[in-house]
Amino acid sequence: MDPQQLQMLSEIQQLEFVAVELTLYLDTHPDEQEPLNEYNKATGQLNQLKVQYESLYGPLAVYGLSPSKYPWQWVEQPWPWDI
Repeated sequence: MDPQQLQMLSEIQQLEFVAVELTLYLDTHPDEQEPLNEYNKATGQLNQLKVQYESLYGPLAVYGLSPSKYPWQWVEQPWPWDI
């Protein structure tokens, strides 16, 4: 795995963490605009980064969440516990 791939995976994990934390906060504070803005910003960045990552390295998820090029690429990626 090259350093750029590791860096992108790290950024994806960080943005996913932010999105989850903000989701939990917004569940109890739904009328707060600034956390909602931060959530929308993080999810936009996350989605863009995932598209970029998958175009370079293959799918991040399986079960209909990410398309695959031929041949089936899911088995070619390192498993989460291998990273």
